[in-house]
Amino acid sequence: MSSQIAAANVKLKRAYEPAAENDGPRILVDRLWPRGVSKAEAALDRWEKDISPSTTLRKWFGHDPARWEEFRRRYAAELRQHPELLSSLRALARKHPITLVYSAHDEVHNDAVVLRDLLLGRPLKRTSSAHRSG
Repeated sequence: MSSQIAAANVKLKRAYEPAAENDGPRILVDRLWPRGVSKAEAALDRWEKDISPSTTLRKWFGHDPARWEEFRRRYAAELRQHPELLSSLRALARKHPITLVYSAHDEVHNDAVVLRDLLLGRPLKRTSSAHRSG
């Protein structure tokens, strides 16, 4: 059996979007609860605070696209210190689709994007923010 995870098995969704039947287990990957979202609305199966970036890193990044590449590097380094956190999510994603839920407004520059790439074994390649809307 392959240890590779199908890309379709790791979905990303903002906490402010409604849950869908095909989401699979919904896992909040932010340290802070999304503002204005009730537990019922979030429809979460798990809240993995410990897999989110540290408070220090989150505050340093501040969702500034100019700090994106360094944020990705630092967050990946933090996760390497706790391989069991990634292993748990990988085990779930090998079985069925999962949805990583996050609250950031920027859908391109956030911790869930980095986490998805790491779960899928993708290299943390440079990304362009030139096409960012907003």
